[in-house]
Amino acid sequence: MEKKIRVGVVHTFLYSVEDIKAQFRAQLPEVEMINIIDDSLLEEALAHGAITSGIIARMCDYYQNLQDLGCVCALNQCSSVGEASDIAGKLIDVPIFKIDRPMAKRAAELGERVAVIATACSTVEPSSRLVETEAAKLGKKVTVDRCFVEGAYDFLLKTGDKQKHNEMVIAKVEKAAEDHDVIVLAQGSMFHLMPLLGHIKVPVLTSLETGIAQIRGYLDSLKA
Repeated sequence: MEKKIRVGVVHTFLYSVEDIKAQFRAQLPEVEMINIIDDSLLEEALAHGAITSGIIARMCDYYQNLQDLGCVCALNQCSSVGEASDIAGKLIDVPIFKIDRPMAKRAAELGERVAVIATACSTVEPSSRLVETEAAKLGKKVTVDRCFVEGAYDFLLKTGDKQKHNEMVIAKVEKAAEDHDVIVLAQGSMFHLMPLLGHIKVPVLTSLETGIAQIRGYLDSLKA
């Protein structure tokens, strides 16, 4: 049996693990997915409103572990700690892809006024900065508005009330769509909302499908 290519993923959020596994099965059937899950990373980022030295240290260790396990590349699942993955990427020899980078680039391509919708306070700034960075690479002037859905994260994680979470996010999307060219759903936890947003008249972007597609492109380039 041919040995499978290994790709590592660092997760901080349990809700999106199965969704990402499904995308791997669909887009990367030849890949063995190696998962490291540490939900304390997100809790620490939320508590401090940003990444900490402890987050950076653990993530550097995790990506080194994935390289040592033979992964040809790795994926950072969580927007809140994406900037820590940038630091880790300088310390290992295999590339680390951010799941939300293709989404951020597409947002910058599509419009001049972008609404970044986030339910985790620790995600708002990193996700918004990523869109701004991708716009700068394209030479585009883009206004990125931070749209924090206060309380929605608590309903999802602390009470398990997905319906209330969804209602709050959808209301924020509807409001943002009134005066923005494109909507960015910053977190993987919002992926399931897409079927409920068909009435939105501007593009609404999520990260999972395009985030995995960039790995497909990388693996294909290795064969070329």
